[in-house]
Amino acid sequence: MPPDADVLDTVQGVTKSAIRRLCRRGGVKRISGLMYEEVRGVVTLFLKDVLHDTVLYTENARRKTVSALDVVYALKRRGHHLYGF
Repeated sequence: MPPDADVLDTVQGVTKSAIRRLCRRGGVKRISGLMYEEVRGVVTLFLKDVLHDTVLYTENARRKTVSALDVVYALKRRGHHLYGF
């Protein structure tokens, strides 16, 4: 199995119903069929960027284990504040 196959399986794991729930929470009443693949692409790009920053924080601290604060700082760097950690 090629290395990207795991990523593709994971992205397809963002199910149609999960995307629909997110849209409903955002106030969307009707969803085009083409939107599902677009949302999967956006989610993939967002996660790659956040994970890249998270790994940078972890490596900079000379650790091999990612901590919750690494993720919080990576999200904060991107302008998404997460409270409670």
